[in-house]
Amino acid sequence: MKTVLSLVLLSLLVITSAIAADAPKRYVCDPCGMDCDKNVYDKPGTCPVCGARLVTRKAAEAAKTKAAGPSRKVGILIFDGVEIIDYTGPWEVFGAAGFDVYTVAATRDPVTTAMGMTVVPKYTFADAPRPDILLVPGGDVHGPKGSAATLKWIKDTTAADETTMSVCNGAFTLAAAGLLDGLSATTTFHLLDAFKAEFPKTKVVRDQRFVDNGKIVTAGGLTSGIDGALHVVSKTLGSGTAQEVALGLEYDWRPRSGFARGALAASLIPDLDLDDIGAWSVVSTEGGTESWEIVARAKSDLSGKEIQDRIGRSLTTEGRWTSVSPAAARTAAGSTASSTTTVWKFNDPAGRAWSGRLTIAPVPSETGEYTARLSIARAG
Repeated sequence: MKTVLSLVLLSLLVITSAIAADAPKRYVCDPCGMDCDKNVYDKPGTCPVCGARLVTRKAAEAAKTKAAGPSRKVGILIFDGVEIIDYTGPWEVFGAAGFDVYTVAATRDPVTTAMGMTVVPKYTFADAPRPDILLVPGGDVHGPKGSAATLKWIKDTTAADETTMSVCNGAFTLAAAGLLDGLSATTTFHLLDAFKAEFPKTKVVRDQRFVDNGKIVTAGGLTSGIDGALHVVSKTLGSGTAQEVALGLEYDWRPRSGFARGALAASLIPDLDLDDIGAWSVVSTEGGTESWEIVARAKSDLSGKEIQDRIGRSLTTEGRWTSVSPAAARTAAGSTASSTTTVWKFNDPAGRAWSGRLTIAPVPSETGEYTARLSIARAG
């Protein structure tokens, strides 16, 4: 009896193994648009080519069917000097959301981006499909901003699309097209003042990563474009889809975090050209919205007092800072024979009072090397 049972079990095992061997391979790459979509596997897991999860053929077909349905088109303006992450970051977001994304330029000539990437535009202004969403990135915007043909295409496209979005100083291009008059907008933090001066009809926003006017969205610098694109996806397909896209990109999307580069106190410290003083390296730079401190070291042939005076003149010229009296500076900052300290005061664009302190001190045992410590804080 045991022998018969053993034979039956062995037969079942052989039959099962045969069935498994002949079973069709039914797992494929979660559609990613690459050649590995054609590969088929016999068990779930991870695609060895692109790293995407392996799903059943049925799930993959369903995803393709969904993607093949009516999809919003995203036209991205590119030009010589375009900032890479300004357009590739949002491209990744819109592409992951299933949108049809493509580049548009004045001609089909290869475009050289910031930092030397070469990109061939897919369409020109003359033959580009009408996008539902237009993205205008930043970078060297002198070309598009000064091109009548580019500004006309942007205006005409915006008149018919759902959303037009700028990233970084792409806001200058939208403003030059007259699309931001009477609206609120933002741009990369170090150009906020210049933006306000050049386009006084636009209300400049400093404390948001992106500003939504309904039809027109402007994002701050660089990675802010990812947040702006996720916001547009959220408006279009719902917050759940936007969150899913962010997770898929492994991006820490925090739409209510409140972080904005232009709101940090560091934005009040002017960019200073110190190359003629010495070779500078940043030791630390940190703070928040109410204070900031930068510590840097430099090798210089100048004395500490001469460095202090050079930086002080730059702060007076570039930052409109006003130094307090020498006596008050010594009392407040505690200057010593080996270091020099100056205390400053200035107002931010909103009229709020700030104080600053600059100390230059020699580095012990390092001839001709100095540490500069510049700190600012809200006054009162």
